[in-house]
Amino acid sequence: MSTDTSQLTAEDLEFLARPLHGFLSVAAGPQPPQPRPVWFEATPEGTVQLFTGPDTLKVRRLRRDPRASIIVAAPVTERERWVSVAGRTTIETDGAHDLAARLAARYWDLGDPVRAADLAGILAEEQVRIVLHPENVRRYAY
Repeated sequence: MSTDTSQLTAEDLEFLARPLHGFLSVAAGPQPPQPRPVWFEATPEGTVQLFTGPDTLKVRRLRRDPRASIIVAAPVTERERWVSVAGRTTIETDGAHDLAARLAARYWDLGDPVRAADLAGILAEEQVRIVLHPENVRRYAY
């Protein structure tokens, strides 16, 4: 069943706490959206955040038009389920490295020296946080 709201539910937050990839789309004017897989974190306040470099194409586009959406789906080995969040974004200069470290621990085995080095490389670069403020949340669970 599919439902629409303007807020993430407790069930959504539980689902989004899993190490799943989200597919982020940003507004691009007359061009069709170009979704990209991203790591993300749903916050207890009901926003969705991710980190990226300050000069990436998605940040440049969001500075022109702050609308974005993310969709997260369950793996194929599970019953069909997805959550889609659309709304306006803010670009924050604080907290990106802390977020990157939390997400790396969620998605990678940081006991692996290669992954630990990958994280060190991310933390050595400037990062920003993109915060998606939900205006429309859609979900489906079969």
